[in-house]
Amino acid sequence: MVKDPLANITDKELLDRFYADNDNQWLGALLQRYTMLLLGVCMKYLKNEEDARDSVQQIFLKAITEVRKYRVDYFKSWLYMVAKNYCLMKIRDRHGRIPVELSANITGEPEDQLEQRAALLEKDHTLNTIAQSLDELSKEQKQCVTLFYLQKQSYQQIADTTGYNLLQVKSFIQNGKRNLKNIVEKKIKST
Repeated sequence: MVKDPLANITDKELLDRFYADNDNQWLGALLQRYTMLLLGVCMKYLKNEEDARDSVQQIFLKAITEVRKYRVDYFKSWLYMVAKNYCLMKIRDRHGRIPVELSANITGEPEDQLEQRAALLEKDHTLNTIAQSLDELSKEQKQCVTLFYLQKQSYQQIADTTGYNLLQVKSFIQNGKRNLKNIVEKKIKST
């Protein structure tokens, strides 16, 4: 079984290593950690899975370029803002304007719009919970679930990438999916 040698290194340490030697390996490890977060942000704003997946790839490229220009201290927060701004710009380009934030206080909304807004806020909360909960899976489960569901790799591609055999890959995906569901349900019930 191949263990991720970078799993115990903090975001700050990975960033420091990247800034020290400009090796994209460090940045790649950081981006992989937050793939689910990016997908959740893109789904929240773009409301389309295909657009969201495409946008995650574009945000990766934008982050690689932008992180060289600035000294980033809090990578997760910075990446979230890059993703949010990217999505808002994409929506603006599509519709010619920037949408009102879901959290804006708008009065006089019809009943159905209030219900839609509440449903969107609940979905957003669920997506954020999923992204956070992914970090609670074992390294193997997180890696396999991310590759399978977000990067749409086959079992064989995941086995080739990770060094796990096909039975291990299938097991990590099935157990990871079940564990992720249980973690998310507990968190949602407790809020």
